[in-house]
Amino acid sequence: MNTFDQSNFHTICDELAGKDADLKMVIDTYGYPPMWSRPNTFETLVHIILEQQVSLASALSALNKLRERIQEITPSRVLLLTDEELKACYFSRQKTIYVRYLAEAMLTGEINLKHIAAMPDDAVRNCLTTLKGIGNWTVDVYLMFVLHRTDVFPSGDLAAVNALKRVKQLPPETTKEAVALIAGQWAPYRTVATMMLWHWYLSCPKKVRR
Repeated sequence: MNTFDQSNFHTICDELAGKDADLKMVIDTYGYPPMWSRPNTFETLVHIILEQQVSLASALSALNKLRERIQEITPSRVLLLTDEELKACYFSRQKTIYVRYLAEAMLTGEINLKHIAAMPDDAVRNCLTTLKGIGNWTVDVYLMFVLHRTDVFPSGDLAAVNALKRVKQLPPETTKEAVALIAGQWAPYRTVATMMLWHWYLSCPKKVRR
C-alpha cells in the first residue's frame, strides 16, 4: 500500500511533471497543489457523504450546522437527533438515512476505521461499499484524502474528469474508457495527478474550465 505525505508530495508532483507536459503546465502556471488531507474519523466520512452531488460549500455549511448543534460529531450524538433536527442542519432525507446507517455500523463495530486504514485499497472499497449510501466516489475521496493512497483516479468526479479533458485539450465527448487510459499513464501516482487537476480546476478562470 503506497502512501504519500508532506515529505514526498512535491517530489511526486515533480516526477509527474517531468513525464507529462500538461501537468508541468499546471505547476508552472499555478504552483504546487495543496496536499488535501482529512483525519480518519466518523466526522470526515459524514463530510464526504454530504459532499455527494452538491457543492463543497453546501456540504461544509451542513457539516458546520451539525457541529454547531452537537459540538462533537460522533455516531452516538448523531443518533440522538431526530429527522427534523437533521433536516434543520440541511441534511436531505437520503443523507439522513446514510449518516444514521454509518453511525449504527460504527457503534456496532461493523465498521472500524483503524482496521480499515491497514487494509489494501480494494479491501477498503469492498468494506465501505457494503454501507448504504457509500459508493465508489465516496471511497475514492476517502482513499485519497484520508488514507493518502497514491494511485486512485476518481472516475466519477466531474471536476477531475473535466479538468483532465481541458488540460489535455480533449473533446467533451471523450469516453470514460479513454479518460481512464490517460489517467493510467500517471500510475502509480494517479491520486497526486488528480490533485494537480483539481488545483488547475479551482485556480483557472471559470470560462477556461468549461
